[in-house]
Amino acid sequence: MIQPNQPKGSATYRAHTNIALIKYWGKRDQALFLPVTSSLSLTLDAFYTDTQVTFDAQLTHDRFILDGQEQEASQVAKVSAFLDCFRALAQTDCRALVTSTNHVPTAAGLASSASAYAALACATNAALGLDLSQRQLSILARQGSGSASRSLFGGFVIWHAGQGEDSDSSYAEPFEAAEWDLAMLVVMVNKGTKKISSRQGMALTMETSPFYALWPDEVAKDLAAIQPAILAHDLDRVGQIAEHNAMKMHATMIAANPSFSYWEADSLKAMDLVRQLRQEGFTAYFTMDAGPNVKVLCPSSQAEAIRNRFMTEFDSKQLAVAYPGPAPYPIND
Repeated sequence: MIQPNQPKGSATYRAHTNIALIKYWGKRDQALFLPVTSSLSLTLDAFYTDTQVTFDAQLTHDRFILDGQEQEASQVAKVSAFLDCFRALAQTDCRALVTSTNHVPTAAGLASSASAYAALACATNAALGLDLSQRQLSILARQGSGSASRSLFGGFVIWHAGQGEDSDSSYAEPFEAAEWDLAMLVVMVNKGTKKISSRQGMALTMETSPFYALWPDEVAKDLAAIQPAILAHDLDRVGQIAEHNAMKMHATMIAANPSFSYWEADSLKAMDLVRQLRQEGFTAYFTMDAGPNVKVLCPSSQAEAIRNRFMTEFDSKQLAVAYPGPAPYPIND
């Protein structure tokens, strides 16, 4: 462990984004990031964050550099609060330099916060020599970004909602390795920062949408149905459940007051194209998170053909084929 008068401790980790097939939408505890429901995701290989954490007794305050840019005080404060959880365990007040590079558009509904906080958690754990378990890391990562708990693992991952105000009961764990004919085409409708953050959208939906009362029961049904389908490698069934779950989540937003939606015209165009592909015999199902971008779940054996069809409606730069991704791992500085 690093004490204030000790030399530098440094580590660099890469963590990948994940896309929820059974969505997390709403917190029962804002401070601890305790979700209303459990959720299930697929980690992807195409989008990731690299983060280096260096603890240095010479620093008088934490620094945060994202994509080569020194971050303003409000962003540093978020990182500092997260690092404090680890510093408390290490019994140190040593400050840190955090240098992070997002290989995924930030705040665009592509789970950049998931990979960011998962990488930060792993690098901080290693730099301080804490040797925390994966479950412990998942609990801590959750307190930076809820979906980050799932990016601590590869393949299909389940995040347990937990019980009451017991923070330690809400954690993620691997469900299935996803080593089968599986891919996801990501349609980047808009890479810009969304106008309504996920946190704002969740809060407004929970407070004002009459549909939200139905959401927890619907998630429980979908979660129970999708798990045996994954284990059976039944992609049609997995896709049907995931697509319907996403539409139910977005329906709660449309019913909020004031009503809001993350969809754009090209989001609707992408969804319609997926439905058309199914009519033509392709196995393709869409899902969407809190953003305009559309993710198309499909067999890896059909991924390039589906991408080629999308290229008739979208620029090739808007399209990326992703496959099941790994758990975080250390990289060379």
